[in-house]
Formats: sequence, structure tokens, C-alpha cells
Amino acid sequence: MKPVIDYTEFGCISIDGQRYEHDVVIRLDGSVEKRKKNLSKEKYGTSHRVSLDEAHHLYEAGAERMIVGAGQYDQVTFSEDAIQYLSDQNCLLIVLPTPKAIKYWNKYDKPACGMFHTTC
Repeated sequence: MKPVIDYTEFGCISIDGQRYEHDVVIRLDGSVEKRKKNLSKEKYGTSHRVSLDEAHHLYEAGAERMIVGAGQYDQVTFSEDAIQYLSDQNCLLIVLPTPKAIKYWNKYDKPACGMFHTTC
């Protein structure tokens, strides 16, 4: 079952009443896990640019959309090869500032994966 995202503020996000003080990934089955930032940081020196390796980790077969909260100030971007990979999987990439991405996530009712950056 898809979880409801309650709110976000700088440095945290609340999902189904559980507060997380780190970036999160929401899987197709509704499970929540800590984002593996190192998959992008190793390549780019920052977790603000999502690498192909991280895109492989984020995507799950059957997801029609990848909904991304790009941070409170919209700082996260995707590399061209990560964008192409998601496109090749027929998965539409939606990148919005985290507060807007939460609203989108909560309204979207088809299979989706999510990644939400909680800081910048």
C-alpha cells in the first residue's frame, strides 16, 4: 500500500506518522528506506546530481513514474544518462521541490517510486 507523506521541513520528512531525518526512497510496495547518496556522490562529489548507478537503484520494474523531491530549494538534478535510463524503462521522471513533490505523490494513484531530498 502506498504511504502518505504527511509533511516536510528542512532536514526531515514524515511518512505515515514516522519522522525521518534523512533522504528517503519509497518503493513500489510502500516500504521506506534511506537513500543511498553514495551512489551519486562517488561519481559527482555531491548527492545533488543523481547518477546512472543511483537511478538503477531507485527504479523498480513496473513503476510508471519516478517522483522526486529535489530538496526544499530544488537543488537535485539527474544526469543525462540517468534520465535516458528512466525513459528507456518507460518511467516518467517528475522532479519538483520537495514540498510540491509531496503533494504530487499523495495525489498520484498509479505505480510509482519516490525519492525525497530533505535539505537544500
